Amino acid sequence: MVTGLRLSHDDCAVAHRALADRRTILQDGRRYARGFPHLTNRGVMTSVVKTMRVGIDIGGTFTDLSVLDDDGIVAVGKALTTHGSPAQGVLEALMELLQSHDIDAAHIGTLVHGTTLVTNALIERRGARTALMTTEGFRDVVEMGREHRYDLYDLDIEMPVPLVPRRLRIGVPERILATGEVAEPLDEERVATVAAELAAEGVEAVAVCFLHSHVNPEHEQRARDVMRQVAPGLRVALSSDVNPEVREYERFSTTIANVYVQRIVEEYLAELRSGLHALGVRDAPMIMLSNGGVTAIEVAQRFPIRMLESGPAGGALGAVAVGRSIGEPDLLAFDMGGTTAKLCMIEGAEPLLTHTFEVSRVYKLRAGSGLPVRAPVIDMIEIGAGGGSNARINSLGLIAVGPESSGSEPGPVCYGKGGVPVTVTDADLVLGLLDAGSFLGGRMELDLDAAHDAIRTQIAEPLGISVTDAAWGIHATVNANMADAARVHAIERGCDVDRLPLFVSGGNGPLHGPGVAQALGSPSLTVPPAAGVLSTLGFLSAPPAIDVVRSHFSSVDEGLASVAAGIYESLEEEAATLLSASGVSHANITYVRTVEMRFEGQGTEVEVMAPTPHADIRWDQALNDRFHEAYRQRFGPVAPERVPVEVLTWRVKASGPEPSQALHFASHHAERTAVKGTRRAYFGPEHGFQDVDVYDRHHLHSGQEIPGPAIVEEPESTLVVPPEGHATVLPNQAIRVALTSHEGGWK
Repeated sequence: MVTGLRLSHDDCAVAHRALADRRTILQDGRRYARGFPHLTNRGVMTSVVKTMRVGIDIGGTFTDLSVLDDDGIVAVGKALTTHGSPAQGVLEALMELLQSHDIDAAHIGTLVHGTTLVTNALIERRGARTALMTTEGFRDVVEMGREHRYDLYDLDIEMPVPLVPRRLRIGVPERILATGEVAEPLDEERVATVAAELAAEGVEAVAVCFLHSHVNPEHEQRARDVMRQVAPGLRVALSSDVNPEVREYERFSTTIANVYVQRIVEEYLAELRSGLHALGVRDAPMIMLSNGGVTAIEVAQRFPIRMLESGPAGGALGAVAVGRSIGEPDLLAFDMGGTTAKLCMIEGAEPLLTHTFEVSRVYKLRAGSGLPVRAPVIDMIEIGAGGGSNARINSLGLIAVGPESSGSEPGPVCYGKGGVPVTVTDADLVLGLLDAGSFLGGRMELDLDAAHDAIRTQIAEPLGISVTDAAWGIHATVNANMADAARVHAIERGCDVDRLPLFVSGGNGPLHGPGVAQALGSPSLTVPPAAGVLSTLGFLSAPPAIDVVRSHFSSVDEGLASVAAGIYESLEEEAATLLSASGVSHANITYVRTVEMRFEGQGTEVEVMAPTPHADIRWDQALNDRFHEAYRQRFGPVAPERVPVEVLTWRVKASGPEPSQALHFASHHAERTAVKGTRRAYFGPEHGFQDVDVYDRHHLHSGQEIPGPAIVEEPESTLVVPPEGHATVLPNQAIRVALTSHEGGWK
């Protein structure tokens, strides 16, 4: 039973006092009042009441918030995530932010929420006690996986452990062929017996995954009906509902993961919904999905696995929205936080998508070491490089960085919380790129001497170099690691990375982005307003959207057009039903049709945009031409064109109207000079230490030119303009830095 929050006015006051007691790092209205006097007590209690839109993103360390109206960003917030009670932490942080700006919660018209709850539950194995019911003889599919070793030379290799132990993986007599024909009827008596036994053993959820159920779901549906009669308390998920695609391992794994976390997500969203209502937020929150769309709570509760990468998806969407506003539809979006960095290719104002994702990896950055999930996800690469990444001397006597991280607890040495290994942040502080007195807007003093001593003893003295050279080695190494990963990521997707501007966000993105951009040969760098909470701004630029999919083998021939028409009609009807829960009428839905194709006999597919039916073209021939072009772009002319082509999977993405967006600070005025001082900073052996101007980001005006070298500070991030760079403040308050490329970073 789910118990929702009930907060009285007294409860709110108590929660408000508790917020200060737990040392929450909150980037609230008072913090921004120092930089934006015009926002203090701005509120909405005026003659014209404006509808507010709120974005909330729960991350592993911080919970980020933003509030927008039609004029732009009204407020942003950042609070430590309360892992024990994430919903309560969201409500407290939101309440504090609204109170500090005199915003009435009743004026919030839209609230979009993204969370790492699903990912964390899978990694920490905190889901329901789950069983698998499958075709007799196939219960070990989730154990065998692809029979692929992600490291051929590791004799002690650890493979991902299934979410369901073997004794709870039970086969029942039934068999449906790949054609959809029933070869062996479902043994309903066996299903009933198994259901009763599982319920008696305390199993909470069952994933029903029969062979070829994506072609004919009849047996799965009947098994669900029988189990509901025998054990109505069991939560049942069907693979034909969750992931109706070929490949048993991926389909089984996805269905298990979905039902494994479903109860946790349902309870959390019910608690959040009730708490927001108690605060005065009238409408239920919308939920951010990994595909870059938002949906109603009811859909998210049914398919929680689609929330896996909702936070990073918001960051990519923020890059799309800002890039579109400045006329840059093609970008390489780069987000660097405290533990990892993420990169995403954006082409034609659309982030690239993938349909396979791994969770709960044995090795965080090793593909193949996790549990596969088939769900539409914005295609990103994760790199073990963040401000808290540890630096060391490797066996070759070279400086190496990451993927191990000190995180926020104990954090870098300079945090003074007991951290021992040298980190990237320690190096940046010693180089003068960060200032000990202005970190987090001056609310957190950093220990420069401790960072200096740690680098001296751990890196400089063992290598026989100066502390400055050691610190620069750490800084340049992490930049090179990220640039190398970005280059591989782009090449694998058939993109020329050196033609793409870099778009940076996150607490460390603006600081390290220039070095990464120059190493890649990128022509420029763009830093958005409020870069530290960009994911929440991306949430508010996302339309309602849902993806539906169905596998159906078809040869590419003259009869394919009629087959496609029937499949797409069914998929679009399903998608429209799901979108209606988000309040989108059928007339306002836009459909995008794609297919996954391959040469006959291949094991993997290429996704292709389906052509629009037209009387003057043969649909199958147009589709064939598109496949060959996509294949050549990615792999080159490997296979001759006479090899037969087949369609494996059909997809539809249905989207509602895009919301209006103004991703800049509302009523921004540069009332004082932006230069707030100077400091010495190191820009590499070629330039050494230099005295550079330090600018307050909140007082820059549109059109302002900032020649490099320079440093631009705001409470949640620091932008470093290198000596070869020249920054310009754009009309939307983003900063574009024109760059001169040098392999490996600054000269």
